Amino acid sequence: MFRRPVPGVLPVALALTALAGPPALAQSTGKPVYEGAGGDPRISVSQPESTSQASGGYVRSIEPSLGPVGDPFGLRPLLKARGIEYSLTYIAETLGNPVGGIRQGAIVEDRLNLRLNLDLQRLAGWDGATVHANAYFIHGTGLSRYYVGNLLAASVIEALPASRLYVLWLDQQLFEGQLGVRVGQQAADTEFFVSQTATVFVNSTFGWPAITGLDLPSGGPAYPLATPAIRAKYVPGNGFSLQAGLFDGDPAGANRPGDDPEAQRLNRTGTNFRAHDPALVVAEATYAYNTDKDAKGLPGDITLGGWQHFGRFESLRFDQTGLPLADPNATGIGRRLRGNAGIYAVYDQTLYRETGKDDEGLGFFLRAAWSPTRSSLVSAYLDTGLAYKGLLEGRDDDTVGLSLAYARLSDDARRSDIDTIVSTGTPTPRRRAETVIEATYQAVVVPGFTVQPDVQLVLHPGGGIANPRDPEGRRVRNAAVLGLRATVQY
Repeated sequence: MFRRPVPGVLPVALALTALAGPPALAQSTGKPVYEGAGGDPRISVSQPESTSQASGGYVRSIEPSLGPVGDPFGLRPLLKARGIEYSLTYIAETLGNPVGGIRQGAIVEDRLNLRLNLDLQRLAGWDGATVHANAYFIHGTGLSRYYVGNLLAASVIEALPASRLYVLWLDQQLFEGQLGVRVGQQAADTEFFVSQTATVFVNSTFGWPAITGLDLPSGGPAYPLATPAIRAKYVPGNGFSLQAGLFDGDPAGANRPGDDPEAQRLNRTGTNFRAHDPALVVAEATYAYNTDKDAKGLPGDITLGGWQHFGRFESLRFDQTGLPLADPNATGIGRRLRGNAGIYAVYDQTLYRETGKDDEGLGFFLRAAWSPTRSSLVSAYLDTGLAYKGLLEGRDDDTVGLSLAYARLSDDARRSDIDTIVSTGTPTPRRRAETVIEATYQAVVVPGFTVQPDVQLVLHPGGGIANPRDPEGRRVRNAAVLGLRATVQY
């Protein structure tokens, strides 16, 4: 059962900001620190002031706007000088679908994110070593889960209510920072398959794309679940970087024969630390260009990557005896298939930069992925969009964005629908693909505090599934999603 949103969470969170420290990539005054989402060089002039995506980005703190209560005891600079930084981000939003979906309704949800960074050089004289921890406190009810019924969840913070550890890792920098090795509980969505321009959007697929979230066990190592891993990143210079991660392949243990239990309930606190499941390997290579201050061209980057899961998966169409799962004589347990794999590409490009500005202009992104393995629910994926920071006169820090994402269901998934029609003799909808179009505007009230209205159009929710609440079995209708989000960073 879902809990009701905790009353008064926003006032409590605002009060807590007086006790928290700045994010590792933030400064208390002035302009933001220009860091790129995913830990790469910043190439997008349209990265937003705040983002709910795990890949993060540069941020500013609300502390200067709080006056004397911003840091009443003067602890923040003292702790930072000793290598200790801690911060919080609070996101509260309301979403509703007045049209379409399984049924109409509205929800309220929120998430408090606490981070801790320890510089071991300052604390213990350990050169190049850092410890990072991240925990979430999640409340509310998911609009996609209970109302829309879509695959590309309407909000990236949608999750079952919980207080959970997200990541906890040790990072060691070697060879003057050219090689970084990270060990501990990690998430792939913080560094892999990341578009910097896409971080302004609310829909979850613009963070960890639906093709990985739906094809990998328990959604893969991505919000709200992470898993033990080792990651190596090599940055030889000249804009090139290579990184690879070896992850435990199932953050919750949901990938087992028979019923597929809810992954988030199997790993309620984020402390299962599973280490015996078949492995997941994710690797990518990135080339970033025109990142120097004196570069004549506009910055951008190109990323090529892929994943390979070495576990076994259930067939979407056939049982262990070779019968279609829709056949009345089938066992109901899918045939075991070996592995899941896919490849992807990311293109981020600044199209226009306002004269004399480093952080205002128009950015474009394009991501595409393909997963040919028969265990994949989604076989092809594409998303693209534009974001402009500083479009309106006098609103230099506001960001506006328009995006589209498309997820095509695999042949086996669609053929299983045909099997159902043949076996039952009842015409039912056949799934094909799901598309979401999103328009959003993030307004900066004061540095570190944003308000963001959002509109989404969901075409063929669930890929075109039959509505379980419709006695005639008609498709779930296209849905309009309206939302408003507030974010506080400290």
